[in-house]
Amino acid sequence: MNIDRIRAAAERLNGHVRTTPLLHNEALNAIAGRRVWVKAECLQHTGSFKFRGGWSAVSALPNEVRKRGVIAFSSGNHAQGVARAARAHGAPCVIIMPADAPAVKIANTRALGAEVVLYDRATEDRDAIGASLSAARGLTLVKPFDEPEVIAGQGTCGLEIAAQAAAQGITKADVLICCGGGGLTSGIALALEADAPSLTARPVEPEGFDDVTRSLASGQRQRNAAMTGSICDAIVTPTPGELTFPIIQRLCGAGLVVTEAEVKAAMRAAFDHLRIVVEPGGAVALAAALFHPNEITGEDVIVVTTGGNVDAAFFANVLTESA
Repeated sequence: MNIDRIRAAAERLNGHVRTTPLLHNEALNAIAGRRVWVKAECLQHTGSFKFRGGWSAVSALPNEVRKRGVIAFSSGNHAQGVARAARAHGAPCVIIMPADAPAVKIANTRALGAEVVLYDRATEDRDAIGASLSAARGLTLVKPFDEPEVIAGQGTCGLEIAAQAAAQGITKADVLICCGGGGLTSGIALALEADAPSLTARPVEPEGFDDVTRSLASGQRQRNAAMTGSICDAIVTPTPGELTFPIIQRLCGAGLVVTEAEVKAAMRAAFDHLRIVVEPGGAVALAAALFHPNEITGEDVIVVTTGGNVDAAFFANVLTESA
């Protein structure tokens, strides 16, 4: 996995992916005690950065392989990214989703033309389900993070961050990234290593599901004790990826961990001050920037709000809760 693969993915994504903005707001600066720059991947096609990896992986397949179809497992964002990419390429698509995924993500995935297979994430193994269906139907499995072309696609976000930071005169900063299996974190870290080595990628996770943070501290891949129970469904994974963790270990700073109360407060702040909708799993990095200032260094911090696919009723409740 290297920068050349990311640059090749950027060529294939050109004209298909949105260059998302780097947003800035004085009210957020006041809360954080430093300048906060928000890379709004919640404004990406399908509402999350996952479209980058989905397009990268599907577009990289040989035509004869792609025509047989693709399969992916996801709580919703990777599902939608792969489904949209598959539809654009005329490829059949099967998505394995946890039954407790937000209804909006399940509905949107079906609306993109994918066949959705639901499973119980507490008792069933999505990897085993995916392997079985892939073998039975001749489908190509597009993993959500531990796949080189997916990592390369997510890394294109890092190329944009490097260019946008340079345009704003940001010479040194932590880049906080909502982290599940580590595809986005590792891809951005590789891009920054090449194009902006003074920017440091750092993973951010919800409390109780901080396997990457613990893995960085211990030097070995750790597992989460549970797979359910977090509002941050988009970034709940069992353990860091085999491909992603060595990259994160080599290039990233220490992880940060935030509470659900901080996540909800960050969702409100994003809506109040930037007028963007951010789902819980997409808000953990902003939560760290706003509420963990002593764990961050420098006058600037860059935050990736990774997704905005949240049920309307849940989002309305978050907005009306007291801080």
